[in-house]
Amino acid sequence: MGWKEQTLELFEIFGPASLAVVSFTEAIIQPVPPDLLYMPMLVNAIGDTPLVVWLWLVVTVSSVLGSLVGYYIGKKWGTSLMVRFGQERHLLKLEQLTLRYGSWGIFIAAFSPIPYKVLGWMAGMGHMKHKPFILAGFFGRGLRFGLEAILIGLYGSQALNLLNWLLDNEIMLAIALILGFAVLVYAWQWWNNLDSNGTASTE
Repeated sequence: MGWKEQTLELFEIFGPASLAVVSFTEAIIQPVPPDLLYMPMLVNAIGDTPLVVWLWLVVTVSSVLGSLVGYYIGKKWGTSLMVRFGQERHLLKLEQLTLRYGSWGIFIAAFSPIPYKVLGWMAGMGHMKHKPFILAGFFGRGLRFGLEAILIGLYGSQALNLLNWLLDNEIMLAIALILGFAVLVYAWQWWNNLDSNGTASTE
């Protein structure tokens, strides 16, 4: 039995509320994604639309609420910890990252394999405004969990097997997504810096 399965067993003491607890805590600090509990529940709920909608609401809302806790942790203690460990130079970069890519960064993390909790901490450290943070998280998480519900509703266990494979390889997928995004940003900057002679501007 893997560590993910062992961790999920620990949450069984919460009974039906275990999905909310897993989703809430995952958005703060613990590493087990709520999808591992959410998707089998969806399989059992096939044909019961109200139950599927309820599961979607529970996993989405609890995840966003958990991210707010992560946000406040980053806001209250993140800066002091970085200063304590001599990482002040990174604070300005975090603030600029939040200002420049704030809502999109949170949305991408909420929808993709990139750890949602990390962007929550960073948003707090960068003092991102609450409203765009919550909206980006809700739409990103809602879209992610909603697509899982639709796929499982349409394809059943076949979709479950595919989604489980994606979760098992989420670290590699996250790295690939970040690298791909970096390449796109670089390519876009290179394109915009081309002058009329077809060479990149050095200004």
